[in-house]
Amino acid sequence: MFLPVTLLAYLGRHFLLSLAAVLGALLALLLIADSIELLRRAAKREAVELAQIAAMALLKLPSSAHKLLPFACLFGALASFSRLTRSSELVATRAAGVSVWQFLLPATLLAFLLGLLAVAVLNPLSAVLALRFEILEAKFLEGRVSLLTVSPTGLWLRQGDRQGQQVVHALRVSAEGMRLSEVTIYLYQGGDRFVGRLDARQAQLLPGAWLLQDGLKTAANGAVERFQDYRLPTSLTVAQAQESFASPSTLSFWTLPRFIDGLRQAGFSALLHRLHWHSLLATPLLLAVMVPLAAAFSLRFHRRGGAGLVIGAGVLSGFLLYFLGDLVRALGQSGSVPIVLAAWAPGAISLLAALALLFHLEDG
Repeated sequence: MFLPVTLLAYLGRHFLLSLAAVLGALLALLLIADSIELLRRAAKREAVELAQIAAMALLKLPSSAHKLLPFACLFGALASFSRLTRSSELVATRAAGVSVWQFLLPATLLAFLLGLLAVAVLNPLSAVLALRFEILEAKFLEGRVSLLTVSPTGLWLRQGDRQGQQVVHALRVSAEGMRLSEVTIYLYQGGDRFVGRLDARQAQLLPGAWLLQDGLKTAANGAVERFQDYRLPTSLTVAQAQESFASPSTLSFWTLPRFIDGLRQAGFSALLHRLHWHSLLATPLLLAVMVPLAAAFSLRFHRRGGAGLVIGAGVLSGFLLYFLGDLVRALGQSGSVPIVLAAWAPGAISLLAALALLFHLEDG
């Protein structure tokens, strides 16, 4: 039995309206919470203005919307199905011979398409804005001046303070600590006045200094001096250098594979970025699964006459899903479970749970 287009559009419109209302409410609450947290962090820094705090909160909003989409789909589907049940429209639809699978088809397809749009369109936009947010956060709230990037030409690192800046380039990085090979360091005084260059076969980041071995020091006037060991003072630590990498949230779905290859070629672990990329791939499935999961709870509790339990069950399942996602993500980041399993497990487990409950409802 094929559903009429009018009925499909009606059911889909109900779901989209509920989804938009829930997502808007969640984003408004999150925007307020982020603004308060940023104000708290900026309280000890007089240079940060209120307009900058507001801009940072807005820049963070698209990436937050991407994270909230599964919960918005779940709660939106719960609200939509509950409203259709209270108005007896669901009962009439089922009495006309429409199965639960046909009834859920419009919302499930819309959730899947929304997941595709979130990955292909929203994610690149949120990545650009998240990068801008992290730059402002580092500048105004953390005072970090180091920046580490990896490109096909090797590793590039900027460090320094008000007295001077250094730009470090290396072709390769060892897997243990910050040991660089084929290193070139450009020295600047102040903001942009070039004062010299260091070329070394190797460089090791030690507490308080870079230790360069077997290299040349070239002054601005062209004078060259050879050295065996040279210590260049720095406040950078290994932990700070690793934290300076572009975080996965600041890279779009389309550029992540190339960035992961660059990390591997440079000798760094790309585990976090691989996990993020697979999580993005699993987004359409995760959003689509939220619809039958919500239906399984709402239909079940409605038949038992407990409308209030629908909200409680939906909230509880949302928290359980969030906890499960964080748990398997932490296991994936630690290397305890494979990356693919950590990224796809929440969607797969939710799908199995929803199918089991729906099969029980239809057969029981």
